[in-house]
Amino acid sequence: MKKTLILFLLSLLLGGAHAQVKWHTIDEAASAKIGTRLYFVDFYTSWCGYCKKMDRETFSDPTVANILNRYFYPVKFDAEGQKAVNWFGQTYHPVNEGRNRQHQFARGLQGYPTFVLYSADGSKLQAIPGYYPPREFEIVLWYFASGDCDRYPFERYRQIFDKEIRPQMKKALAQ
Repeated sequence: MKKTLILFLLSLLLGGAHAQVKWHTIDEAASAKIGTRLYFVDFYTSWCGYCKKMDRETFSDPTVANILNRYFYPVKFDAEGQKAVNWFGQTYHPVNEGRNRQHQFARGLQGYPTFVLYSADGSKLQAIPGYYPPREFEIVLWYFASGDCDRYPFERYRQIFDKEIRPQMKKALAQ
C-alpha cells in the first residue's frame, strides 16, 4: 500500500511538471480578443511525422510552452481539415480535388509543419516552416515575442542569443 501511494504521488509530480501549450481552435481564435499578442497557428496534418515530433519534443518543452502561452495565442489547425472556417470575415473551405486535400486556409504553405504568425487583426505576418528542436524554437519564438524582430536581423540575433538575449528572456519568463 505504501509503495503504491509513493508511485501514485511520484506520477502526479512528474505528470504535473510536464509543460503544456494551451492550444485553441481556429474558431476560438477568430473570436478571441488577444490584445497585443500575436496569433501563433500551427498548421499540421495527421500524416506528418515532424508535426508529431514537434508536439512530442518541442511543444512539451517548459520554456517553449511558457513563451507560447504567455506571449502568443496558440492555435492548432489541421491543414487538411474538412470544416469551413471564418478568419476575420473571410470564409475558407476544405478542398478535395484529386490528391490535393489542402484546406483553403492553408493555401500557399510549402510543407508541414508550418507555423504562421498573425497580428491581432488577423493579418499574416510571418510563416515559419519546418521542424525545430526546443532550444532552437525558443530563439525563434522569443525573437517575435520580445519585439527583437524589429531590432535585429535573425542571423545576428541567433549569434548573440545565448550570451546577450537568453538571460533577459529567462528573467522575463520567471516573472
